[in-house]
Amino acid sequence: MSRRQRAASLAQGLLVGMTLGYTAYRAVTLAVNARRFPRLDRPHAPLRQRPRVSLLTPARDEAHNVPKLLQGLLSQGADEVILLDDNSSDGTGDLARDLCRGVPGARVISGAPLPDGWSGKNWACQQLSQAASGEVLIFVDADVEWHAGALDAVLAELERSGADLLSCWPRQDVGSAGERLITPYIDLYLLTLLPYPAMRLPLVATATAVGQVMVFRRSSYDAVGGHQLVQGDVLEDVLFAKRLKARGYRVLGALGGERIGVRMYQDYASSVNGYAKSWLPVHGNSRLLLSVALAGQFCVYTLPWMLDFPGARLLRVTGLLERSAVAWTAGRRRPADLAEGLLGPIGPLLQLPVYHKAIRRKVKWKGRVYEQ
Repeated sequence: MSRRQRAASLAQGLLVGMTLGYTAYRAVTLAVNARRFPRLDRPHAPLRQRPRVSLLTPARDEAHNVPKLLQGLLSQGADEVILLDDNSSDGTGDLARDLCRGVPGARVISGAPLPDGWSGKNWACQQLSQAASGEVLIFVDADVEWHAGALDAVLAELERSGADLLSCWPRQDVGSAGERLITPYIDLYLLTLLPYPAMRLPLVATATAVGQVMVFRRSSYDAVGGHQLVQGDVLEDVLFAKRLKARGYRVLGALGGERIGVRMYQDYASSVNGYAKSWLPVHGNSRLLLSVALAGQFCVYTLPWMLDFPGARLLRVTGLLERSAVAWTAGRRRPADLAEGLLGPIGPLLQLPVYHKAIRRKVKWKGRVYEQ
C-alpha cells in the first residue's frame, strides 16, 4: 500500500470513528434525558407558597394564534395576564382586548416604537416586564398553548429546582406534512446534544433555553437589567441563559409534555424561515462552523446510504430510529410522529434551504430586517 493510500485509509478511519462516536454520544444523551429530564405532566408536590405570577406575551401579527393562546392563559389562575400588541397590522390587539374584557387581571397594552439597538421581541418583553407586578415573570410566545394544570406544574418545578430561569420546552404539535419535515428538529437538537445533568454544572457552556416559555424569578431578572441583557440579539433565549449563568444564576429546563404545547409554523416554507433567522447565531455567528455542521449532517445521515463502509449499516439504523426516539421522549407519540424517523436519510437535504438562508448577512422576520 502506497503512502497516499495509507493516508486516505487513515483519514477514512478517522472520519468513520468520529461519526460513530458522535452518534453514540447523541444516543446516550437521549437515553439520559428520557430518564432524567423533568416533565411538567408528571406528579409534583404541592406548592409551599404560591408567588404572585405574571403571564406575559409579546404579539406581532398573531391574530391567528391569540384565541387559543388566551383561552389557555386565562384559565390558569395567574394574578395577571398581559399581552403587548407590537404594532400589529392584522387586528391582534383588538381581538385580544375583546377576549380579555371582563377578566380580572387580564389586559392588553400597546408597544412603544422600537428603539435603536433593540430587536423587536426583546423590546416587547422589556416593556411587558415594566408593566408587570409579579414575583415570577413568565414570558410566553403567542403560538404556545397552555392546558389545564400547566401553571401549577411550572411553579412546582421552579420551586423544586431552585432555578432563577426555568425554560419550558413545549411539545411540538405538528399539523401538516410540510411542517413535519423539519419543525420537530428542535426537539432532536435539545434532547440529543446536552444531557440534563450537565445543565446543573456551573459551566456557561451547559446553559441553554427555549424562548417559547421563559420563567424568571423577578429578583434575578431585574438584577441583570431584564431583556436589556440581550437587547439586540436574535438568539435571545440561549444568550440570556448563558449570560445569566455566567453571573452565577441557576438556569434549568423542563419538558412541557401534556401541559404545554406549541405549533411553531404552519408549513415547510415558514419552518425554513423560522429556523433560518436564528441558525447562524446558534452556530456562534460563524459561517465556517455553519458549513461544517451541514457537512457533518450529511456524513451522519445521508452518506451511509450512498457508500458502504465500516459502520455504515449501524449509522443507517440509528439514522432511521433517532427522530422516532426523540419524538417519543418529547411526548409526541402518534403514529405520524413516530414515522418521522423514516425522514432521517434525507434530513440534511430538507435542511439545505435553512442553511442557505442562514448564511446571508440579513434576515427578515415579522416585517423587520436584522443584520447578522
